Amino acid sequence: MTRVMVIAGSVRPGRIALPIANWVVSELSGQDGVEIDFVDLAELALPLMDEPAHPMAREYTKPHTIAWSERVDAADAFVFVTPEYNHSFSPALKNALDYLNHEWRRKPLAFVSYGGVSAGTRGVVALKAVTAGLGLIPTLASVEINFPRNHLAEDGSFVPSDTQRGKLHQALAELVALSGALSPMRAGV
Repeated sequence: MTRVMVIAGSVRPGRIALPIANWVVSELSGQDGVEIDFVDLAELALPLMDEPAHPMAREYTKPHTIAWSERVDAADAFVFVTPEYNHSFSPALKNALDYLNHEWRRKPLAFVSYGGVSAGTRGVVALKAVTAGLGLIPTLASVEINFPRNHLAEDGSFVPSDTQRGKLHQALAELVALSGALSPMRAGV
C-alpha cells in the first residue's frame, strides 16, 4: 500500500486549489494499492514557523508541529497542488515544508501546478530547489493547468482536459513506482 499525501497548497479565500485537489484525490481513489491523506493547508493552519529548534534536530515542542511531523512521516509520496504567486510559490506551502526536515527525505513528489499563461510552472521551478534541499524526488511527469477557472463546472468542480488527465495518470504511476524504489533508502533515514 502506498500512502499518498495530496496537499492543497493555497490558503487564499476563493482558491481554486480545492477543486483541483479534489480532482486529484478522485483520480487517485480509483487506483489499487493507494491510500490517500488529503491536506488542506487552510484547515491545517500552521502558524508561521514557531519552533525554537531547527527542524533538523527533530526536537518539536508544539502540538501542531508534532502532529504535522507524524502525518508527513507516515506518507510515502506527495502530490502538491500548487499555485504560482508572483513568479514563485505559495508562502503557506513553503511554511509547511519548512516545519520539517527528515520527514520529507527520499520520498517522491508530483506537481500539479496552476496559474495564468505559465500554468504555474515558474512557481514549480522555484519550489524545486526547496524540495530538492529537503530530499524530495520529483516525478518527470507533472500537470500544468493554465487559466484553471476556465475548467470549472457550474457546481465549482474542476473538469480536466484529456491531456491533463493523461499527465496526472502518468505522474501518479511514476509516483507509486518511485515510492517503491525509494522505500529501502527511507528505511535508513
